[in-house]
Amino acid sequence: MPSASCGQSCRRAAPGPKTGGTPPARASETPPTATPTRRTRQAPLHPAAWWLWSLSLGIAATRTTNPLLLTLLIATSAYVVAARRPNTPWARSYSAFVKLALAVLLIRLTFAVTLGSPLPGTHVIITLPEVPLPDWAQGIRLGGKVTAETLTFAFYDGLKLATLLICVGAANALASPTRLLKSLPGALYEMGVAVVVALTFAPHLIADVQRLRAARRLRGRPDSGLRGLLQVGLPVLEGALERSVALAAAMDARGYGRTADVPPRVRRTTNTLTLGGLLGVCAGTYGLLTAEGGTYGVPVLLAGVTAALAGLRLGGRRTPRTRYRPDPWGARAWLVTASGAAVAAALAWASVHDPAALHPGVIPLTTPTLPLYPAAAILLGLLPAFVTPPPEEPS
Repeated sequence: MPSASCGQSCRRAAPGPKTGGTPPARASETPPTATPTRRTRQAPLHPAAWWLWSLSLGIAATRTTNPLLLTLLIATSAYVVAARRPNTPWARSYSAFVKLALAVLLIRLTFAVTLGSPLPGTHVIITLPEVPLPDWAQGIRLGGKVTAETLTFAFYDGLKLATLLICVGAANALASPTRLLKSLPGALYEMGVAVVVALTFAPHLIADVQRLRAARRLRGRPDSGLRGLLQVGLPVLEGALERSVALAAAMDARGYGRTADVPPRVRRTTNTLTLGGLLGVCAGTYGLLTAEGGTYGVPVLLAGVTAALAGLRLGGRRTPRTRYRPDPWGARAWLVTASGAAVAAALAWASVHDPAALHPGVIPLTTPTLPLYPAAAILLGLLPAFVTPPPEEPS
């Protein structure tokens, strides 16, 4: 009988495989398990880049009344929003801005029909009964002749304002208000909070209305019409008040409005630089817009911008803040901003060198044409749909 201390030599060897049998699989022959591939998460675009891009398209819209160019601007912003809008509640406000733009256009046409226009027109479409007004209301007309020239002018004017509203709606749908507030300098933090709260009012209101209407539909109750609007309005108002109280408590808990102690000399220097910089920006902008101030406009504007930035830099000492994972301003942000600035600069240049193409005539009526170079410049605004990362899918 072998002793227990014989070790490894006393162990029985495992019997070998039988002849003709299937040999056991070796450890080296086992198929390797597939390791899951991890998707590289791209950094989101800086929210200020989206706002600069959208505001540049809005500036371009103010430089023309050509309906073809304005429609192209609307289509450009809509394509970028459809391609890069995230799946968040505040991103659903774009459709509300589109409806608001349509309402503004209809109101402008309604005013042109009912109140008339000082434009002389020869193509009478319809003659409405005119209401006589007293002598002190001279210059105002209710009813009368409605001409094609009046309607065309009102349509061009209303479409320009509608395009500007849609561009602002694109910025609200693409840029996160919270991340935008985090990117502001310390001197503008308090004002930025007020602006962000005002900007998020419309998206939150729309999300509450959609949620309440869906809940009423599930319960078999009417969600449209005057009755549905009245029964939805009170819960929406109650939710807005609760959100305001919660926001005030959160702001107070985070020390909102508390400033650090700075020397009086620094405070006076900050106020002087900020006020002087803003005055310089106003004077330089006025000089650029007038023919007489073309020589001093650019230097005064640059000096004002420099002084204002220095004042904001010093003013940031009063509100010391830290940022957790700040949004980087990379090459994509520069490309998005440059594409919007190129559209605004191209239409500003075309409005000076070819005003007839960007402002089609109303008296006499002329058919608007699509100018080649401004239209090609507007297509540069589609660049963010291809160079920015796609929105993340909800988990």
